[in-house]
Amino acid sequence: MIIEERIYTLYAAAELSEFLRIYETEGLVVQRPILGGFIGYFTSVFGTLNQVVHWWGYSDLNDREHRRALLHKDPAWLAVLPKLRPMLQNMENRILSPVSFSPIQSLPIKVNEPHTAFSDGSTKR
Repeated sequence: MIIEERIYTLYAAAELSEFLRIYETEGLVVQRPILGGFIGYFTSVFGTLNQVVHWWGYSDLNDREHRRALLHKDPAWLAVLPKLRPMLQNMENRILSPVSFSPIQSLPIKVNEPHTAFSDGSTKR
């Protein structure tokens, strides 16, 4: 399993709320069924501002390549790109591989892993 981390930095003049609105209502609805493995979408609070970070899980690099190729052929995705891209100053992408003790090892992510963000908190320390 791999996780793709994508970090987008918006121009200072771009409205983060507008980017998120367009992405949530027009982009994410297209990506989720094609890419699968949606883990999360985040905004920066400290450090570099005007950033969004999103994580997608794939079984391996071939799975990622196949799914991303399908996405880039989808007319609905191609229609949303001209709305989002002008707001982006920089795009970073990294592929992360879990180590043996990571609570995320495969998809779907197991819930209730004790003492992790995936725990319901019922396990006492």
